[in-house]
Amino acid sequence: MTYRPTPYAPPHRPRSRLTRRGRLVLLLGAALAVAVAVTATLLLVRDERPAAERPRPLLVPEGWRSAQVYTAVDRALGLPEGAARKAATAPAALPLPAEARGNPEGYLFPATYPVLSTTEPEGLLRFMVDTAGKRFGTARVAEGARAHGMSVYETVIAASIVQAEADNPDDMARVARVVHNRLARGMALQMDSTLNYALGRSTVDTTHEDIRSTSPYNTYARKGLPPTPIGNPGDQALDAVIDPADGDWLYFVTVAPGDTRFTADYASHQAHVAEFNANRRAGRT
Repeated sequence: MTYRPTPYAPPHRPRSRLTRRGRLVLLLGAALAVAVAVTATLLLVRDERPAAERPRPLLVPEGWRSAQVYTAVDRALGLPEGAARKAATAPAALPLPAEARGNPEGYLFPATYPVLSTTEPEGLLRFMVDTAGKRFGTARVAEGARAHGMSVYETVIAASIVQAEADNPDDMARVARVVHNRLARGMALQMDSTLNYALGRSTVDTTHEDIRSTSPYNTYARKGLPPTPIGNPGDQALDAVIDPADGDWLYFVTVAPGDTRFTADYASHQAHVAEFNANRRAGRT
């Protein structure tokens, strides 16, 4: 488990993990039970499946980046590397919102999906996007987004950051409050998870050289949300952004397992970060 410091920029600072082990989110209650009834309206197929074939599960964990999803789809379907990415980025291949501009990041909903030998990558990816559309397209999500001055797409972006920065629902709600508080004050988010997305990596250290990146995902240098989600968030992260915890927090850092400190005072935050660094040097994180 990686323990994540938040907004602050020492010469060599610890970073938050972008991906984590997702929970098994079963579509429509129980994906494998439903999978038997899945037809070509859900998954595009190459041929009729053998009568005795049983569907195999493909798990997409919460927080996975689209690149990770593409790799998993290629492997699950026995396709050459890059086949799923090509299917996802074909013009009008997926029913994405206009704000996404054809980029599926954030809309490959994390869940367990049924896979058959006849499954086509475009059909499987469309199933994921359709599922995201149902989850994100409710009146509750739209109302929650408006309450915070966001569009639904911006809410998904924020949820992807929360997903990357927190491991449990309580911390997600607090991290979401930090995001809202910083945006309201016009502060840069300074989230390592967005910078690591820009750099195509997942690491526990971010340096001053890293934060000089000119990427629009560098939330140290640029205020506001990044231009797209940085991963595919689940229901809990989205709920946290819609209904964050109450608090004036602007900073957070996990100093030890199960001990994440949130504060509005920078001096207190620096003390928490020093404790994190001491624990890390001692091998306790």
